[in-house]
Amino acid sequence: MIHVVAEGETLYSIARRYEVSEERIQYDNQIADPGDLTPGQALLILIPETIHVVREGESLYTIAENYGTTVLSLLRNNPYLDTRAYLIPGESIVIRYEEKGTREAVVGGYAYPYIREDILREALLYISELLIFSYGFNTQGDLIAPDDEWLIQTALNYGVAPVMVLTPIYEGRFNNYLVNRVVENPSVAEHLISQILQTVEAKGYAGVDVDFEYILPEDREGYAAFIRDLTEQMNARGFRVSVALAPKTSAGQRGVLYEGMDYRLLGEYANWVFLMTYEWGYTFGPPMAVAPIPSVRRVLDYAVSEIPPEKISMGIPNYGYDWPLPFVRGTTRAASIGNPEAAALAAANRAEIQYDPESQAPYFYYVDSGVTHVVWFEDVRSISVKFSLVGEYGFRGMGYWNLMRPFRANWLLLHSRFAIRKN
Repeated sequence: MIHVVAEGETLYSIARRYEVSEERIQYDNQIADPGDLTPGQALLILIPETIHVVREGESLYTIAENYGTTVLSLLRNNPYLDTRAYLIPGESIVIRYEEKGTREAVVGGYAYPYIREDILREALLYISELLIFSYGFNTQGDLIAPDDEWLIQTALNYGVAPVMVLTPIYEGRFNNYLVNRVVENPSVAEHLISQILQTVEAKGYAGVDVDFEYILPEDREGYAAFIRDLTEQMNARGFRVSVALAPKTSAGQRGVLYEGMDYRLLGEYANWVFLMTYEWGYTFGPPMAVAPIPSVRRVLDYAVSEIPPEKISMGIPNYGYDWPLPFVRGTTRAASIGNPEAAALAAANRAEIQYDPESQAPYFYYVDSGVTHVVWFEDVRSISVKFSLVGEYGFRGMGYWNLMRPFRANWLLLHSRFAIRKN
């Protein structure tokens, strides 16, 4: 259930309306103060079907056994228990909710090594693959590793497949010269593939996700051939290869992001692909939704014309942007903002949250030190629409860019809509 707050409503009145716990609505939606609600705010309301009151000596394992479910399912229904060493007699935990989707989905999420541990652990309850961002390489094809050991081990502890992300990032930016070196020099490419194989075997990775961007048009076929060779050698050793794809809408689309990417060839050679269906609203661009649905649909329609849908993971943004106004191209810079953080900002400024029916995304205006701002972000309404697209197109699943910010309502909604595949 998604409830949109009306003028004058409180957590108490909303909880009474749905006959659920006020504290649980507050926890699920990461509301710091019960008074921090604002008109137009979308709240996830989960209706329990079965609740268990903990008895002395019980554990999650024994409770799961008694109800014919799993400890993981109990943790997904009650994520706060994951940080607990014990259960408290007399406390109530949700065994199952009234509605539970059965469509299977593979869920991935990108994370940097400096992610907060509590945010990572909560996300790991709900994802299938942790994509660790990122490994670089030099002009000779030598890998440059991040501090990834703790991320790999934590993912494995949760039954989540760690995936190496390979990027041609140099001094903080994507460098198409590095891509050109790999494409034009077979010895460099072979050395890089050898390094990847050694690393995934030694560290316990399940595979590699290749995120090459701003590829030169003349390197288009050579890049696809590199993915073909990488996939052949990785698959022979039991590892998988995915490719991140810029959001194209046609084969001949112009632009530095698009011309070097051949959807058909990359979709054929990789085991699966990740569509970067976000960043229409971005740091230096005009205020708008990060992933407006009409724009997303155009990318999806083109993608399925070139790639089987079961090989596609759809990208979902886990962030929004805050623009000072008026927007001046080349001068205005938007600040990235987390989704619960955006809702809290609206409440703090007594700003009513609007919902754009075309882009299907929330936004609001507020004033700070005399400057008007507009914030576009994601909430459970906009996320629910994106989940529907995954089912409508028959995709493999979805992937989040990125996991660095908390968004608990998203995870609980995901769990209610899909059967999340674990590796």
